[in-house]
This record gives sequence, C-alpha cells and structure tokens, in this order.
Amino acid sequence: MKKLLTIALCMVLFTTAKSQVYLQGGVNLSNITTLQSRGTQSNSPLTTFNVGILDRLKIVGLLDFETGLLVDGRGAKSKININGEDYYTAKFNPFYVEVPANLVLRLPFPAKAKIFLNAGPYIAMGIAGQTRIDGNIGGVTLGSTADIKFNNSNPNENNVAYSQLNLIDYGLNIGGGFDFRNVFLKINYEMGFAKVNATQIDNFSNDSNKYQIVNISLGFPLSDFYKNSNKKS
Repeated sequence: MKKLLTIALCMVLFTTAKSQVYLQGGVNLSNITTLQSRGTQSNSPLTTFNVGILDRLKIVGLLDFETGLLVDGRGAKSKININGEDYYTAKFNPFYVEVPANLVLRLPFPAKAKIFLNAGPYIAMGIAGQTRIDGNIGGVTLGSTADIKFNNSNPNENNVAYSQLNLIDYGLNIGGGFDFRNVFLKINYEMGFAKVNATQIDNFSNDSNKYQIVNISLGFPLSDFYKNSNKKS
C-alpha cells in the first residue's frame, strides 16, 4: 500500500507535459450492502465528502490514464430490530486515503462542454473516523461514541457498532462527467469488493457489508495540456 501511495504521489508531482493536474472536492453518498440473515436490518446513506489531487496523463488519442490521492469519506447508517422493542442503530463515518487507477475516454463531441467516461480499480487505506451507536436493549438505553480502529479485532466479536473495520478496501470506479475547461463536473460510483467489518475475513462469501458510494464532485485544473495544445494548433 505504501508503494502505491508513493507511486501515485510521484505521478502527480512529477507530471509530463502531456498531463492535466486538478484539485477535486465533492459530496459522497455512502452506504453498505447487507443481507438480512438475522432480524430486520436496514441501511441508509451517509452524507460525507471527498477531496484530493488527481492527474490525467495522455495515453493515445482520446484515451487518458488518471490517478492521484483522495481523502474519501465513507460509512452508513444501520438499524437492526432485535425484537419488538429492542433495537440498535449505528452511524459510522470512516475516512480513507484512496488511489484510483482509471482509464478516461474523452468523447469527441463538437460542444463547449466535453463529455468523458471513466472506469478502473481503486485501493484505499483507512486512516481515521468515528462511530455512534444508540438503541434500547432489555429496557436499557444505549448511547456511545468511539474512534474507529482498523484491522484490530477479534473474529469472534459481534461488531454491531462498526467500530473495527478492515484496513484495506478495494473495488471498482465507474463514472463520467463534463469538462467545461475551467471546471469538471463528475459523477462516480464506487463498488467495493472487500468486507467493511474487520470481523469478516472472507471477501467472496457473499455481497454483504461492502461499500457502495456515489460521488458528485467538481474538479479545478491546475495545469491543462489540452487547452495549451488547442491554442498552438
């Protein structure tokens, strides 16, 4: 993971002439997948944010490669009804450092706002976050907040508060947007392949407890090879 972060940072800082560096910031709508194997479980999205620096490097023609570093907020709001009166809710909001590796296709439409599509894998490492649990079990009211720990768990524990999460997450990015030259408008979907809970170690047993995130972001170019090329031509 450290090697990936180093490579991505070097690609952003030491770019070629055929690259476009930009700052990105936006809103995340984060949720996790679940299977209702016990009781009644429901999840709802958590609103958080993403921010970072990315670089698009020209490969050939209209095809680019994009990577960089993002601080990506994730999590969800989860509720489980144990019986008629007993329930608990957990709201957890972890933050990850993410390295995407996207191929970007710029569509050659004759318009001021260019359209692009992107897809590729990502890998992310948990760095911080908090979880809040509330509920009523056996007539006792629950309410507590704790810092999230990454990769520090006992597989036999019942991690109902999502306070112990896997250190590494990985998955697939699929998205697109509009390039207005001075600003990007991007919509992206992150589909996680790794389990969220550190107490779950088999990522392929089923599709439960994996991240599902929609990003709506703006990008502000710091350098623009494409604009300079157009001026010269």
